[in-house]
Amino acid sequence: MTWGALEAGPLQPAMRRLGRLSLRAAAAAMTVGLLLALPALAKVFHVVFVLGLATQVLIYAIAAMSLNLVLGYGGMVTFGQAAFFGLGGYTVGILHQQLSEAGAFLGLVPGSDSLVVCLAAAMLVSGCAAAIIGSLSLRASGVSFIMITLAFAQMLFFLFVSLKTYGGDDGLMMRHRDVAPFFDTGDDANYYGVCLGLAAGWFVLTARIVRSRFGFVLAGLRQNERRLMAVGIAPMRYRLVAFIIAGMGTGLARALMANDLRFVSPDMMHWTKSGDLMMMVIVGGTATLIGPLLGAAAMVLLEASLAAQTENWQLYLGLILLAIVMLTRGGLAAALDRLFGGRR
Repeated sequence: MTWGALEAGPLQPAMRRLGRLSLRAAAAAMTVGLLLALPALAKVFHVVFVLGLATQVLIYAIAAMSLNLVLGYGGMVTFGQAAFFGLGGYTVGILHQQLSEAGAFLGLVPGSDSLVVCLAAAMLVSGCAAAIIGSLSLRASGVSFIMITLAFAQMLFFLFVSLKTYGGDDGLMMRHRDVAPFFDTGDDANYYGVCLGLAAGWFVLTARIVRSRFGFVLAGLRQNERRLMAVGIAPMRYRLVAFIIAGMGTGLARALMANDLRFVSPDMMHWTKSGDLMMMVIVGGTATLIGPLLGAAAMVLLEASLAAQTENWQLYLGLILLAIVMLTRGGLAAALDRLFGGRR
């Protein structure tokens, strides 16, 4: 048998798969290289504002990846992510204020401006809140689950609006970013590097989770809960753990955003923020690893570019997002998959 016959016969599917993998690997390598070189490129081409946009994309990507764990892989439609988003930010803001006032939160927790301490505290607070909210809301399903998570988020929103000690509805300012050893977080390029490293770490963690036994069970519960219950698997346990992980990731994202903007406000707890995160996941592609990153990039960049052009940018943003969802048949991740010769 000649090489041409082999190429047209049994080897053809394998060669196609190899070609697709090569294209995807090349695209991934180029993307990683661009992200690493972005601070230098922004400085060379005098477009420093791009670094700020990229930082926001990375931060929202962490939040979107966290939501995708429960929405995409777990099939749990929640409007409560804004609660964890806001709690992460307020944890950083309150610790910063208590340090400047030389006081302690509730007389027990001293203030801090350490980046490591504040990020860990934000994840802990958001995770504990997710454990409480999840243990109550996951007893319901469907529309009831959606409404319970929405109610918890709105309760926290109005709670922080009423806390005049921490700015009320005017929000809370931070004098400077939290500090870290060995480098200056006040430098935008350094802070971009922090967000890039944490986003990459969260991406790897998410990939490990969804490809583990836990991830397979979570996906199985989305597809056929009764069958898994018949073999002795308790849905509540797995869903609650996923809910807590998602809450911690969302809190981490808002803690990073608080440091980036040096400002927190109750607006980040409003239910519309949950809708924004959900749209990022849907536009990018649910139950995909790369989808939340693409969705976050699309939302942030479209909003920034359209807002600079017209006051009615929300109308055009809605039309563009609607077109993406309807035409891509599965989000931007599905469109890229077809572009690189994947599933049709």
